Amino acid sequence: MCAILLSINPNHVENILNGSKKYEFRKKACKRHVDKILIYSTTPIMKIVGEAEVEDVLVDEPETIWEKTKAKSGIDKNFFDKYYRDRDQAVAYKLKNVIKYGKPKELKDFGVNSAPQSFQYID
Repeated sequence: MCAILLSINPNHVENILNGSKKYEFRKKACKRHVDKILIYSTTPIMKIVGEAEVEDVLVDEPETIWEKTKAKSGIDKNFFDKYYRDRDQAVAYKLKNVIKYGKPKELKDFGVNSAPQSFQYID
């Protein structure tokens, strides 16, 4: 089992937790097979607020990824295009079994000192 910690904007976190955002988009895929994502909500929350299992990892050209994910992307096309501007590859982690923690957790609870810029493997 491989887990990663992702720093995610609070607006996107809310959409993941309420089920309207079923994909988390990244510019690069992790080298290891990822089973679980720990969700770190960035400023002003600055805590790990939940987790999700990874159902699938889609890697393709941005337009192809958009077509496959747009219905449950939780973002609009303009935001997507801006994020992937000048990129020839997009990565979408398809999320399932999302759990919102009753009490948000600190980074140190997972042996982490500071929030990752993109992601961090968790043992």
